[in-house]
Amino acid sequence: MTSREHPRQLHLNAFLMNTGHHEASWRLPESDPHAHVDLGHHVRLARIAERGTFDSLFLADGPQLWNSVGQRPSGALEPLTLLTALATATEHIGLIATASTSYNSPYNLARRFASLDIVSGGRAGWNIVTTAGREAARNFGLDEEPAHAERYARAAEFVEVSRKLWDSWEDDAVVADKEAGVWGDERRIHPPRHRGTYFGVEGALNVPRGPQGHPLLVQAGSSEDGKAFAARYAEAVFTAQQTLADAQAFYADLKSRTAAAGRDPDHVKVLPGIVPVLGSTEAEAREAERVLEEHIVHRHAVERLESLLQLAPGTLELDAPLPAGLPTEDAVEGAKSRYTLVVELARRERLTVRQLIGRLGGGRGHFTLAGTPEQVADTIETWFTRGAADGFNIMPAVLPSGLDAFVDHVVPILRARGLFRTEYGPRRTLRERYGLPRPANQYTAALV
Repeated sequence: MTSREHPRQLHLNAFLMNTGHHEASWRLPESDPHAHVDLGHHVRLARIAERGTFDSLFLADGPQLWNSVGQRPSGALEPLTLLTALATATEHIGLIATASTSYNSPYNLARRFASLDIVSGGRAGWNIVTTAGREAARNFGLDEEPAHAERYARAAEFVEVSRKLWDSWEDDAVVADKEAGVWGDERRIHPPRHRGTYFGVEGALNVPRGPQGHPLLVQAGSSEDGKAFAARYAEAVFTAQQTLADAQAFYADLKSRTAAAGRDPDHVKVLPGIVPVLGSTEAEAREAERVLEEHIVHRHAVERLESLLQLAPGTLELDAPLPAGLPTEDAVEGAKSRYTLVVELARRERLTVRQLIGRLGGGRGHFTLAGTPEQVADTIETWFTRGAADGFNIMPAVLPSGLDAFVDHVVPILRARGLFRTEYGPRRTLRERYGLPRPANQYTAALV
């Protein structure tokens, strides 16, 4: 394909996960089993993504021990702490942390994100999650996770309170008048004095308003509640879609919901996840994918799949299809959209449990593509230009080699086609990179 200009350009986010998104990546000779707690490893990944002029990088998180420790590297550094360190090792790339609205309080979390935004010069983003699962609930004194709808109701109030806190300082509240002996203007400090269903927050935040005003707000749920929440609040949406048609339907639905909520649809960027497995030929890429699948420990994978599907241990048989009579999405209180995606994938392609595990091993339901750089670039361009995506959440199967390969071999193709930037340019903040306005302060009033 020849170089050409497009009216819009891709947004690329690097989703970093220890040794890679494939569950068996840690078993490869190149992988460091301790990478998940190695700052140097994360600095290297951040700098690779920045070399590729990615908009942002993203760290997942949850307030519980993920996976069986026998399965893969488990546990992770707290993301806001880690991203603060990465802010000092990078200059341009956005820094998005996952944080739960179910198991945090607005005041402390709003302060931490405002602090990251200031330290990074306006590069902070918050991936807002409601946190599914009994395991997390029991770490916070609850016997069961709250109902799905209740988690989203709490999340909505959490975001509203956080916005009040980020706006509790006007941008020019600091006067710094040494001669008059006045450091700040008390009239420009606005305590939220919030009293709601889930939260009571009285005082102003104890850190000034950040360079972006509010951090970039990201969301990843694709259930009905999740899409309604995204239409109201999200500025970028991470989603898992297996086919172009499904991605197009999700994209159109979310943009329509955003407009119905009174917001500009262009102010929410849809970024499906893609797990690229690259090779100089398609056969080489397929072989790399096969090697990874051979390293899957099926016992662990079956246990995880049974948990997702809310089945009793020992229910699934490796060489049989999923059993009939699985719960409907409405009966699931956990990760509804991921549950539906996995069941539909298995039914649509008539996969055995073993085959389904192989498909999920690379990206837990995200679209996995083994091929040449040109094939991966072709797929990205197709989804981008045919109404399925504003960009992509890049999820290398193996790290750091997979991210290196994407930056060195796929990004140049996207640039040559006019689909992606060649340099960061004058836009400094994460919001500016995503083409989003800086929020006005809701409390600002003309003062005489």
